[in-house]
Amino acid sequence: MRIIIQRVQHASVKVENNITGKINHGLLVLVGFEPDDNKEDFEWISKKIVQLRIFGDDNGVMNLDIKQVNGEILVVSQFTLHAATKKGNRPSYIRASKPEEAKIQYNTFLNVLKNHIDSDIQTGIFGADMKVELLNDGPVTIFIDSRNKE
Repeated sequence: MRIIIQRVQHASVKVENNITGKINHGLLVLVGFEPDDNKEDFEWISKKIVQLRIFGDDNGVMNLDIKQVNGEILVVSQFTLHAATKKGNRPSYIRASKPEEAKIQYNTFLNVLKNHIDSDIQTGIFGADMKVELLNDGPVTIFIDSRNKE
């Protein structure tokens, strides 16, 4: 499981010109799955998301987590996080979960993440052609792969 977290001043996702998810100050989380990803990966990643101290405190030091700043979360599925680019110029997505499996993983992950945060989680629509807008704050962008837990 791979995620990219971006600290944002605001972010939204549209499908067919309709906003499906929108947040103000918080985290935009792009998430991609592999066939072997399981609930253990979802738990580990969820804890990372809510416990990462990447928001500034009164001294401007990144020392606060999403809960401490009453931030919001927008989660968008993105299989392209598993792009293999070693050979040729067309990325291969052979490592990404197949859509049917990834949709189940995505929904399970959202449920696990909801157990770790008190606020609502905004989302895109799995498998849709989505347009994501954001204003990265910092910029702060962090890549996490559940295969690198240790």
